[in-house]
Amino acid sequence: MPTHLKLLRGNPGQRRLPDEPQPEQLPDVPEPPPFITGYAADEWWSTGTELHRLGLLTKVDVPALAAYCYSYGQWRMAAEALGRMQAGDPVMHSMIVKSKFGEAVQNPLVSIVRKHAGDVVRFAAEFGLTPAARSRISAGIHGDNSQSKFAGLLAG
Repeated sequence: MPTHLKLLRGNPGQRRLPDEPQPEQLPDVPEPPPFITGYAADEWWSTGTELHRLGLLTKVDVPALAAYCYSYGQWRMAAEALGRMQAGDPVMHSMIVKSKFGEAVQNPLVSIVRKHAGDVVRFAAEFGLTPAARSRISAGIHGDNSQSKFAGLLAG
């Protein structure tokens, strides 16, 4: 576990924490890579600004932020396209479409939306952007620091 997360969760054993190299903090939110456009660029600036404000955006985090924003942009475009299709199909809501052979198949946009939504959540958790990820950190900050009567049994 990275030292900064150990500090956030607490150090009930009061063991010396190792010094580890810290990535360089950025002076400001960098410009997004050229492939980050549209919704992805909007997400870059809103999320990147907040991460920078919290001191969580370093040089080495930029590619992960770009991947998160790209997935967000793809998810949002696919979800909106699916929504437009669903508005014109009150029976099946465009979940099923006809293939080129006339067979009923799942709309490919459903899989695209699902895949990118999963990617967004996975990347968001890496930055602590989901409630579950934040609760793991805040549980250590505000959690119960009292030790159970069995706490020392496994300690070295």
